[in-house]
Amino acid sequence: MNNKAVATPTRTKEILNTHGFSFKKSLGQNFIIDVNILKNIIEHAEIDQHAGAIEIGPGIGALTEQLAQHAGKVVAFEIDQRLLPILGESLSPYDNVEVINQDILKANVKQVIEENFSSDQKVKVVANLPYYITTPILMKLLMDRLPIDSITVMIQKEVADRMAAVPNTKSYGSLSIAVQYYTVAQVAMNVPKTVFMPQPNVDSSVLHLQMRAEPPVNVDNEDFFFDVVKASFGQRRKTLINNLARHFKGKMEKSDILGCLEKAGINPTRRGESLSIEEFGLLARHLS
Repeated sequence: MNNKAVATPTRTKEILNTHGFSFKKSLGQNFIIDVNILKNIIEHAEIDQHAGAIEIGPGIGALTEQLAQHAGKVVAFEIDQRLLPILGESLSPYDNVEVINQDILKANVKQVIEENFSSDQKVKVVANLPYYITTPILMKLLMDRLPIDSITVMIQKEVADRMAAVPNTKSYGSLSIAVQYYTVAQVAMNVPKTVFMPQPNVDSSVLHLQMRAEPPVNVDNEDFFFDVVKASFGQRRKTLINNLARHFKGKMEKSDILGCLEKAGINPTRRGESLSIEEFGLLARHLS
């Protein structure tokens, strides 16, 4: 089976040539041409016969094929119509795959899950995501509160580092907190450019997000909580009190903000990057 895998340079070139396919830069198409990398991704995602898999941007089916061999059922969202006949061909040996020609950002993923997977199936998102819209896709999946178990994705290394970052590091910011509010985030492996065709200009990582049953902090108003987090990182070099005073100008007096920081036991001269998600939860509760 392996010598015929889609994820090999020769087979990928063959498929592209047969169909006269050209890469669309606007869709961020970089196909994986290394089977071992894909097997590693499937291992990190803990895909087995009982699991359901959702893939975003299957391309010519490199990862899809591996998922079909390991998962009970696979549903793949592909926005590029030109790839549908190619996928139809490369996935023809498998009857457990469904390809949906839809933009994941506009799709009703919850409904798709209900229609395609049984309620006792663990549904996992596994994908090699287009780098230019990684964050919007992941935030949609998280904020839609989908009945999924985990997300394992190949993304730009820098973004993976930011999503999994801990306090007091250069990568830590509002994106780290947004992702870690919903999940436990971990960079599973780093991946060289050479495993892609065409090669991207950036290094990649596989990020594993395990969904949390409950957020790590109890907040009354999520929108306000994230607003406070964003404001705290407004200008990274500035202190918390300066960032918050600037953000809430006209809505809250600086002295009131100072009072809230004091109640939360947070030194106003600290910087946003030094606060844990729990401290942000505390701060938001006092500010609201």
